[in-house]
Parts: sequence; structure tokens; C-alpha cells
Amino acid sequence: MTMPHVKLPNGVSVPALGQGTWYMGETAASAKAEVTALQTGIELGMTLIDTAEAYADGGAEKIVGQAIAERRDKLFLVSKVHPQNASAMGLPRACTQSLRRLQTEHIDLYLLHWPGPHPLAETVEAFERLRDAGHIGAWGVSNFDTDDMAALTQLPGGGNCATNQILYNPETRSIEFDLLPWCRSRSMSIMAYSPLGHTGSLLHNPTLTEIGKRHNAIAAQVALAWSIRDGATISIPKSGSLPHVRENAAAARIQLTTEDLAAIDAAYPSPRRKQPLAVL
Repeated sequence: MTMPHVKLPNGVSVPALGQGTWYMGETAASAKAEVTALQTGIELGMTLIDTAEAYADGGAEKIVGQAIAERRDKLFLVSKVHPQNASAMGLPRACTQSLRRLQTEHIDLYLLHWPGPHPLAETVEAFERLRDAGHIGAWGVSNFDTDDMAALTQLPGGGNCATNQILYNPETRSIEFDLLPWCRSRSMSIMAYSPLGHTGSLLHNPTLTEIGKRHNAIAAQVALAWSIRDGATISIPKSGSLPHVRENAAAARIQLTTEDLAAIDAAYPSPRRKQPLAVL
């Protein structure tokens, strides 16, 4: 199975399907299974791993650090800084701590987790210094709406933003009205978090289930295939179990038809007016 890839603005090609780590690292009892799940995903081609210092107060980064031992050169690591730490002095300190937990010397993509209390210009300048020093390969943002993105790109260095990580799945399509077109018009890839939803309803949706039958797949795999259908979206489902990791990776082979996409649009219509940015 060939994993489709997405090209970032800096020219780096990354897997369209990666692995999320939200809720990992919260208990010692689950650590071994989480490490094994991540390593299995890597072997299946999901070599982009997304994490954050906010996840389990750094616990998820520690899990990732264990999982990537002796595999670092094959991976694309994404982590996120907590907004309260995104000041001129705080951001490099936070990055150093994340690097220590990840047991690596370089984060490939470092994101501002959501808009926060520090001036955005200060955060961008700190990101740029980290990149120039080689501690990060690129930087971006998460949970930024269209106005936030427009303001960001007007700042010195703001045009170097590599991506916007946002909530996106069939039942949460608010970004399609203006944010997604804005990013597309600037050749900026997005990262879809919680691509399988957050309530579990997508996993049992009759429309997705019926489409899955046509592809010898389950509803979750249809939702993942939908999330990467345009070739410019990176999807980061999280799974701590081996069967689900294998199901997620196999979703990359599904090519949804025009009929499939129309059925999903009918079940989950795209917005016709501006809506507040959905966040989790």
C-alpha cells in the first residue's frame, strides 16, 4: 500500500495520514500499548506524528520519545507550544523542554496551539529564531480562524506559516465556507485533527457505513478517506490500539467516488454562511 503524501509550503513531503497523540501519556498502565501502537503506525507508513506539550502535561511527548527511539530519521515530528508559553523568552524554553521529552534535537513542525495572551508578532519572531537556529524545521498555528490567519500573514515573517491545524471531519465542516478556501488560495496545507469526530457518532453513521460496504471498509475508514480526499490535507487520527491503527492506515487505499462524496454531502452539508470556528 502506497501512502499518499502532501507537500508543505517549504517543499517537504509528508504522509497524508499521520498519527495523533491526544490523551496519550496519561497513565503508566497504557504507556506500553501506546508506544507499540505508534511504532506499528510508523511501520505502516504513518510516519508523521503530532503531539503537544499540553497533552498530559508533556506525557504524550514522552510516549512519542519512547516510540521513536532509533527511528527518528524516518519521521516527521509535529509538536505544539501552549499559548501561555509563546512569548519571546517562553517559547524557546518550551521548545527545549519538548525536545528533551521527545528525546530529539529537532522538531520538524512546531505549532502555536491556539491564539493566546502574547503578541502574535512576538511569537512569530521567536518561531523564526528557533528555525534559524535549527531547532525546528518550520512553524505554524492551530485553531486559527480566517481573520486570525489574515492578521498573522501581515506580520513580519508571518508569511512563513506552514500550516493551520484545525478541527475537520464530515460532521464539522465550518472551515469550508472561508477558512479552507483562504488557505487553499495561498497553497497552504491544513492539518485535520479529530478526523473521526469526538463523540463517536461518525463511527456508526448509516451513510458512511453503507459507503464502506462498497469499499470493503468501515465507517471510520470512509471518514479518514474523506478527510484526505483533496490531496492537500493532512489527517492525524489518534489510536492506542493495534487493530485501529491498522484500520487507519488501510484507509489510505480508499478512493471515494463522486457518488460517495455526494452522499456524504447530503448527510453532512457544507455550510452556506460563515460559522464560528469549531474547536476542541
